[in-house]
Amino acid sequence: MSYDVAVIGAGPGGYIAAIRASQLGLKTCLFEEMPTLGGTCLNVGCIPSKTLLHASEHIRLPFDFGAIMAKKSDVVAGLADSVAHLCKKYNIELIKARAELAGPHQIKAQERVYEAKSIILAAGSEVIGLPFLPFDEKRILSSTGALALDHLPKSMLVVGAGVIGVELASVYARLGTKVTVLEMLPQICTGIDTTLTSQLFTLLQQQNIAFKMDVQVLAGRKLNNGVELTIREESGDEIAHTAEVVLVAIGRRPRSQDLGVMNLNIDVTPRGAIVVDKNFRTTIPSIYAIGDLIDGPMLAHRASYEACAVAEIIAGQQPKVEYIHIPNIIYTSPELATVGFSEEEARQLTRPIVIGKCAFKANPRARASDTTDGLVKIIGDKETGRILGLHILSSAASEMIHVGVLALAKRMTLAELGDLPFGHPTYSEAIKEAALAALGRSYHL
Repeated sequence: MSYDVAVIGAGPGGYIAAIRASQLGLKTCLFEEMPTLGGTCLNVGCIPSKTLLHASEHIRLPFDFGAIMAKKSDVVAGLADSVAHLCKKYNIELIKARAELAGPHQIKAQERVYEAKSIILAAGSEVIGLPFLPFDEKRILSSTGALALDHLPKSMLVVGAGVIGVELASVYARLGTKVTVLEMLPQICTGIDTTLTSQLFTLLQQQNIAFKMDVQVLAGRKLNNGVELTIREESGDEIAHTAEVVLVAIGRRPRSQDLGVMNLNIDVTPRGAIVVDKNFRTTIPSIYAIGDLIDGPMLAHRASYEACAVAEIIAGQQPKVEYIHIPNIIYTSPELATVGFSEEEARQLTRPIVIGKCAFKANPRARASDTTDGLVKIIGDKETGRILGLHILSSAASEMIHVGVLALAKRMTLAELGDLPFGHPTYSEAIKEAALAALGRSYHL
């Protein structure tokens, strides 16, 4: 059974790679061992979490927790069916089986060997747990378990204040769970511009989410009616905290260990990421890897971006991948979205920078909608005016951030962006005002 391209993993990287390969005229097959398509993002990640975030943000008392979870499952099932339909539409042979590499051009699945000129590895990532408190998905939860609870817990400890931690903390705090987040670092969502994360931290505290920062989780044990964690605080004191459930959100790691890469001596990093060159080739030229399997931010849209590129590379094209153009979004309330350099990163460049800000208290649409929390922050090169980064904390940040993506991709200047006509009244006017503020010519600030 011979193909031009074989893809292992039908998540947002794998199925997009298969579709793009098929569009380019390559005979393609797609392997997936899970019952449904769409990978972590669709089944137990982005989509179910955003469905719960939306439902919890618009909740009215009293509410039916079971109905909320049923709605989440319906959304996931419908989108998974859509992925299956796309595979049929593009004549991709779907093989629902666990697959592993058997050679530079061979994949073993269902006791058969499939051959392909090129192989794309897109198996994604898996959650990292606490070694002393393994997941049971009932009281010791990963993000997967937290998205599939059969009842609303009275209390929850969240270990980790990264994106997943604060998003799921938001869901359950809105629904009435007493939520405490434990974080070993002094700030939430590290790596994101601290002007925005500091303000988001304050706003989340106002939403009945308790935080304990600069703490270390030392031990944990199950109780008859909950879980106890022992933490060491910044002062050095060791204190026990109990809750009905614990959500462990300390990160994810590449799912590279079951793909057969070791048998072929494909290079991996100590954390399990597959080593690739600028064209996503592994140390075996016919085998490629993308998405969560390789180093970089674990984002679904990053995997899809790389998926299109790698299919085009296999087809003989030369696509350009610009990682600085990839946005990052946190779906809290308000949302936080960022693209390009943070202020901290920009200040490490050799050129001077300028910064413009616009608080949403100055935005007419935000005031009319009573959504004035947050701000827009834009960073530019002082000498050339080139836009270097855009950062937004707003109820509409996830939609607004793509103005920044376009501005970076088209190498726009602050003046070019600030002189564009933005609709009035809109949240996006705050982007224009921030750009003009960086130039010292804002109209409304």
